[in-house]
Amino acid sequence: MIISLAGAVVLYDIGREEARRRAVEELVRPEYQQESLIDRIFRSVREFLDGLLDNAPGGVSGGVFALVIVLLILAALIVLIAWQAKRATRSRRAAVDGLYGARERTADEHRAEAERLAGESRWAEAIRERLRAIARDLEHRAIVAPQPGRTADELADAAGRELPEFAARLAAAARMFDDVTYGEAPGTTEGYQAMSGLDHDLRAARPAAITPATAGSR
Repeated sequence: MIISLAGAVVLYDIGREEARRRAVEELVRPEYQQESLIDRIFRSVREFLDGLLDNAPGGVSGGVFALVIVLLILAALIVLIAWQAKRATRSRRAAVDGLYGARERTADEHRAEAERLAGESRWAEAIRERLRAIARDLEHRAIVAPQPGRTADELADAAGRELPEFAARLAAAARMFDDVTYGEAPGTTEGYQAMSGLDHDLRAARPAAITPATAGSR
C-alpha cells in the first residue's frame, strides 16, 4: 500500500485481518447503505476480477490465465442477461396474448391441433393446445365466463370453484401449461395424457348446482 505523508511516500504491507477490518469499515459508510442490489453485484464482480488480476501467477502465462478467466465470466454474464431478457419478453407477450395466444379457435379445433402435435411428439405444444381446448369447452358450456387475457391459473381458479372435485387436477394442469409455455419445460407423453384425460372427464362434468332439468338450458 502507498500512503503520502508530508510529501513523502511510505510503502508498507498490512495483514489480512487489518485489510478485512478496513473493508468492513468502508462498507458500513452511509453511501454504501444506499447502494442498489445491481450496483452491489457489479461492484462485487469488479472486485473479484481485480483480485484475479492482482493474484495471478507472474509472467505472461499468469496474465493469459487471468484474461481467460475474465472472458469466461463475462461470457457467462452475457448469457445470463440474454436469458433473463428472453424470459421477460416471453412473459410480456404472454400477458398480452393470455391463455389462448393470438389465434382464435374453437374447442374442437384446439383438440384437433393438440392431437396433430402429439402425433409428431411435440408434447409441449400439444399440452398447450389441450388446455386451450379445456378452457374453450368450459366457456362454451357456461361453466366459466369468457374473460379476455385470462391466464391458466385464473382458469383453474374459476373452474375449480364451479367443479370442486376437479380443482386439484385443474391446478396441476395450469402449472403444467405454465411450465411448458414460460418455463421452457419440454413436455412429456405422460403430461399430455394427463391433460387429455382431464379434458375427457371435464366434458362429462356438471356443476353441483345444476340439476338434470336445468342442464339443458345452459
